[in-house]
Amino acid sequence: TATLLSNGQVLVVGGDNGLTAGGASLASAEIYDPATGKWTSAGTLRFSRSQHTATFLPNGRVLIAGGINVGPHPPSALATAELYDPAAATWTNTGTMTAERSGHTATLLPNGIVLAAGGRVAPQPDGSWSADLYDPDTGLWTAAGTLSTNASGLTATLMPNGKLLVTGGGYARLRAFSTTQLYDPATDLWTDAGSLAAARQFHTATLLPNGRVLVVGGSVGFNALSSTELY
Repeated sequence: TATLLSNGQVLVVGGDNGLTAGGASLASAEIYDPATGKWTSAGTLRFSRSQHTATFLPNGRVLIAGGINVGPHPPSALATAELYDPAAATWTNTGTMTAERSGHTATLLPNGIVLAAGGRVAPQPDGSWSADLYDPDTGLWTAAGTLSTNASGLTATLMPNGKLLVTGGGYARLRAFSTTQLYDPATDLWTDAGSLAAARQFHTATLLPNGRVLVVGGSVGFNALSSTELY
């Protein structure tokens, strides 16, 4: 992940160094300074992870959540989360999600809470049906209802009305979904938002200036898609 910090620097966290070559997930982090063009170490995560999420919080810290840990052992999804404080250049643990997840989404809501949704429960091919809310003030995670599909490789788009649109996804490239859902932070409820014209995962979803959402590409199994849709 790469996250723009309030000071204009970029925090790069985790990833992997070549899974097909017997590599492993990384615990390292680095800071890029555009003013100097140089990279410096940003310390070490407690857990090596790739396919995690990074969310810039209003307090200037960065929330790293979930992901997959691959190494000399079977791959396993993570429920752990960590905070990076740019002011102190330190990492601290910050609670545990209610479910392990990788390839999920994490979105900062207008109320300052972070919603983590879906993801894969590796090494099993199944995805997660659950969602979690993270409160930066307490450092606690709580359940946020149940999705209608157990998906990873899905998208989450914050709408102008404060609701969150979640589209598509699938699990382990075995199946892609055409379902879409809306999460309302005011009621803590998920509702159906219709179906995509094509099932897809690993696609993009972009909020346009007119309030519509453009969904592009993705894949079904190992077949890439060239189609696009508007919500």
